[in-house]
Amino acid sequence: MSARVRAQGLTGAEVAERIARGEVNDVPPRTSRSAADIVRANVFTRFNAIIGVLFLVILVVGPVQDSLFGFVIIANTGIGIVQELRAKRTLESLAVLGETRPRVRRDGRSTEVPTERIVLGDLVELRPGDKCVVDGDLAEADGLEVDESLLTGEADPVLKHPGDQVMSGSFVVAGSGAFTATQVGGAAYAARLAEEAGRFTLVHSELRGGISTLLKYITWMMVPAAIGLILSQLVVEHSDPAEAVRRMVAGIVPMVPEGLVLLTSVAFAIGVVRLGREHCLVQELPAIEGLARVSVVCLDKTGTLTEGGMDVAEVRPLDGTDPARIAQVLRALGGAEPHPNASLQAIVEAYPPLPDGAGRWRTTAALPFSSARKYSGAAFAEPGGERSTWLLGAPDVLLPDGDRALAEAARLDREGLRVLLLAQTSGGPDGPTAPGGLEAADGGLEAADGGPPEARPAALVVLEQRLRPDAAATLGYFAEQHVATKVISGDNAVSVGAVAAKLGLPGAGLPLDARALSADRPERARQVAGGTVFGRVSPQQKQEMVGDLQAAGHTVAMTGDGVNDVLALKDADIGVCMGSGSEATKAVAQIVLLDDSFATLPSVVAEGRRVIGNIERVATLFLTKTVYSVLLALLVVCWQVPYPFLPRHLTLLSSLTIGIPAFFLALAPNRERARPHFVRRVLHYALPSGLIASAATFGTYLLARHHYSGPGSLTAETSAATLTLFLVAMWVLAIVARPWTWWRVALVLTMGAAFLAVLAAPPLQRFFALNLVGTAVPWTAVAVAALAGLLLEVAWRRVAAALPG
Repeated sequence: MSARVRAQGLTGAEVAERIARGEVNDVPPRTSRSAADIVRANVFTRFNAIIGVLFLVILVVGPVQDSLFGFVIIANTGIGIVQELRAKRTLESLAVLGETRPRVRRDGRSTEVPTERIVLGDLVELRPGDKCVVDGDLAEADGLEVDESLLTGEADPVLKHPGDQVMSGSFVVAGSGAFTATQVGGAAYAARLAEEAGRFTLVHSELRGGISTLLKYITWMMVPAAIGLILSQLVVEHSDPAEAVRRMVAGIVPMVPEGLVLLTSVAFAIGVVRLGREHCLVQELPAIEGLARVSVVCLDKTGTLTEGGMDVAEVRPLDGTDPARIAQVLRALGGAEPHPNASLQAIVEAYPPLPDGAGRWRTTAALPFSSARKYSGAAFAEPGGERSTWLLGAPDVLLPDGDRALAEAARLDREGLRVLLLAQTSGGPDGPTAPGGLEAADGGLEAADGGPPEARPAALVVLEQRLRPDAAATLGYFAEQHVATKVISGDNAVSVGAVAAKLGLPGAGLPLDARALSADRPERARQVAGGTVFGRVSPQQKQEMVGDLQAAGHTVAMTGDGVNDVLALKDADIGVCMGSGSEATKAVAQIVLLDDSFATLPSVVAEGRRVIGNIERVATLFLTKTVYSVLLALLVVCWQVPYPFLPRHLTLLSSLTIGIPAFFLALAPNRERARPHFVRRVLHYALPSGLIASAATFGTYLLARHHYSGPGSLTAETSAATLTLFLVAMWVLAIVARPWTWWRVALVLTMGAAFLAVLAAPPLQRFFALNLVGTAVPWTAVAVAALAGLLLEVAWRRVAAALPG
C-alpha cells in the first residue's frame, strides 16, 4: 500500500471554515421538479390559454351556465398540481432513504456524511462499489481499480495510483483507497454531467410523446374548424351576435382534450405515491411505463434471487492438506482484505482473523477480488518465517480442464451450492517462480500473462446461499404475464442453474457457460435468445447480452446490486437496483427497491400497465370527443345552420361521458400487457367513433329542424341532438370500459341516471336549456343512437382485428 497523504483528513475547525466560505458540494436535488415548475407546467399550457380566453368571452356575453367549462378547467388544473406535489414529497422522502452517503475521514475518524456535506479538501474513502461523488486527487490506493465507463465509455477498469485524478461518476470495482476532494458542487464538471443525466423527468416516454403528437394534430384540426365556425355563426345569427358567440364557443371548447394531459400526469403521480408506499424509489418517472413494456427480465442471481449473505457449509481439504493449515490460511485471507465481498465475509464470519501479535500472518501483497478475474489473492509472511502465496476464487477459472477437483466442485454446484477453491501458488512479491508467472504490482498480485497463475488446490470452500423467500412467486408472476426471465450471473453456470431450478424457473436445467458463447454476434444472439440461465458472465458480457436482446426487438429490464451489474443496468431499457446495492448501481438504475424486496417488481409492472392501459382507454374517449366536435363544426359550416349546442350542453356531456368516468378508469387496476404504437392505436379507434357520433348527432339535428318550427324550436332541436350525442358517447364509454366488472357497470349506469335526472327535473332542464318536445323526435333520436351504437360495435371489432395485439 502507498504511503498515506494527510491520513487524518480535515479537522472539525477546517470543515466549519470551508462551509462558511461556501466550499461545499451543494449539488441541487435530482429527484423532482421544483414546486414552481410543477405549477407552471400545469397552469401555463397551450390549451389552458385557449380555454381561458373563451372563458373570459363567455363571462362577458353570459349567462353563467355557459361558463361552466372554465370552472372545470380550474378544478382539473388544481387536481393536477396537488397530485404532482404529493408525488414530489413522496419521491424526496424516499430519496433521503436511498441517497448516497460517502465516507470521509475527519479528525482521523471515518464517518458517513450526506453527499451535499462534503467540503473542499475532504479525504473521501473508497471501497468496492462506491461511487465517486466529487472530483479529486488520489491520496491512497490499495489495488484500486476504477470503472470510468459512465464518463469515457471505456469498459475496462483503470488501475489507479496515488496522485491520479478520480472523477465524479466513476466507481470502484476492486480495491480501496482515498482521495482529496478538489472540485465540489457546481465546480465539478463531471458531477454536473452526472446530475443532468440522472435528473428526474416527466418526458421522453412513448406515452407522453404520443400524447404530444396527438395534441399537435388536434391543433391543426382546430384552427380551420374554429375559423369557419366563427364566420358561419356570425352570418347565421347576424341578428343576435351574443348568441352567435355562445354557439361559436360551444363548438370550439369540446375540440380541446383538456383532461387528457391532466389525467396522464395524475396517473403517473399516483403511481409514484403507490409505489412509494412499498418503498420503491422511481428515479425516472417513465420507468413506471417502461417496465410495463418489458418483454425480457434479466436477473443477477446474487442479491436478487438469493439474499446478500452466505454461510460456510463446509471446507473440504484436497490432496491431503492439513485442515489446521487451511483454517490458518482462511483467517489470513480474511484479514488481508479490509472490505470483503459477500463470499469472503462468510469466510471471515466462520474463521475470524487473529488479532495483531504472535501467530498472525503478515500480508506482504494482496490482489482484491474482481468480477472480471473471478479470484483474489494474497502473499503472506508466516510466523515461522516462511512465505506463501494463496488464491481464492472460482475453481473452473483457477484450475485447468480435467483437474480432479473440478469434478467434485461440479457435483456441489449441481446441488445449488457456491464453491470456491483455495489454492497455493509458487512465487511472491520478490519475483515469479511459478510457471504461470506471479508478479506483485502496486500492492497487488497479478498473473504476468493476464490470466490466473498455476495453482495447487488445497481445499474447496462450500458456501450455502440464502434463497429469497419471495423469489419463486415473483418468477411465477413473470411467467404468467408472458415475460421471459433470464438469469445472468458471474457464478458457476451449473450452480446458478441449480438455484434457479429450486425456484421453479423453466429452462434452468440447461445452464450455459458464458465463456463458451460464440464470438460471432448473430450466433451469440441466437444462443442468448434460446438460453435461460447463464453463468461465468463477465460484466462486459452482461452488457453485450442486454444489447443482443434489444437488437432482437425486446424491451429489457436488468436487475442487480453489484458493481459487475452496472454496465448492463446502464444499457438496459430499465435498470432495477436493490436498496442495499452499491452506490454505483443505484446511480445508474431507474428504479431502486429500497427494502431489497424482489417481490416489489410485480407491483411496479402492474403499476406501469395500469398507467399505460388506462391512459389509452381515456385517450380514446377524449379523442373521440375532439373528432366529433371538429366534424360537427365543419358540418355546421357547410350547411350554414346554427351550431346545435351551447357551451353548457357540451360541459354536461363531457362531464358525464368522459371527464368523471375517465378519472375512475385512469386509476383502475389493469393487467393488460402494454402494447406499442400508442398514437396509431388511439386514432384507429377515435376516428371512426368520432365520425359515427358526429353523423348521428347532425342527422338527428337536421331531422329535428325539419320537424320543429316556431318559437323555442332551436331549444327542442338542440335537446334532440344532445340526447343522440349523449347516447352515442355513452356507448363509446361502455365499449372502452370493457371488460365489465361490477363497479364499471355501476359507473356507466350512474352517468346515465345523472343525465336522466337532468331531463326529468324542471330546474335542471331550465339550467341546461334542455326540453324534449313531443315523442316522435326524441324516439327518433334514440333509434338513430341505437343504429350508431351497432356501427360502433362493428367498427371497433374491425379495428381490433386489424391492429396487432
